[in-house]
Amino acid sequence: MPVRQFVKYTFLKVDPAWRRLDDERRAADKREFIAACQDFGEGHLLRAFSLVGTRGDADLMLLSQAQNLERIHEFHVILSQSGLMKWCEVPYSFLAMTKPSEYSDESRLEVRPAHGQYLFVYPFVKTRAWYALPADERWRIMQEHIKVGREYPSVDLNTSYSFGLDDQEFVVAFETDHPADFVDLVQRLRTTESSSYTLRDTPTFTCISCSVQRALGALDGAALTVTQSV
Repeated sequence: MPVRQFVKYTFLKVDPAWRRLDDERRAADKREFIAACQDFGEGHLLRAFSLVGTRGDADLMLLSQAQNLERIHEFHVILSQSGLMKWCEVPYSFLAMTKPSEYSDESRLEVRPAHGQYLFVYPFVKTRAWYALPADERWRIMQEHIKVGREYPSVDLNTSYSFGLDDQEFVVAFETDHPADFVDLVQRLRTTESSSYTLRDTPTFTCISCSVQRALGALDGAALTVTQSV
């Protein structure tokens, strides 16, 4: 049986007062945060993204993935013990799992780390009317949706499933080096039949891929020297 993965999107907002701490205190807080990420990153997917300049209510996002939900839990427990997390709140948090798609043979059982420069993330909920449709009708409608997506090969889609795990039904993450292609894709998808069955697809997060070290540096503009970065 294929192995499925838990996927966690954790968005952090830093208290502006943290930036007024002395340089040594902030550097120590960052190193503790990095150490927690390095520990989890050994054997698990962990990616960091900066939202400085793209959102007003989140500064940093961590994408973590593991086969075991307890490992996701342990990572966030250790992360919360770092000095930096004492100055952070979590305005958004999405938990999901991978699973085979009902509509495409391109389904993924893990979020592939393609390492595009940008990741566009949002929770997604369909209307109850969608689930009332016959299975073959849903399949037909989704073929148009998939066809449109293939018209934009520079945009890579990762879909994970949250039924019963979190408030949304899906978490979608589009990865690309070309934001304009993503904008055009989303506008084009609005014209498809499947779009009429969308109940909610916000908030939307524009995330800039970077190392954990660089994402932390964007919080206060101060570079940090470490022996290893993730």
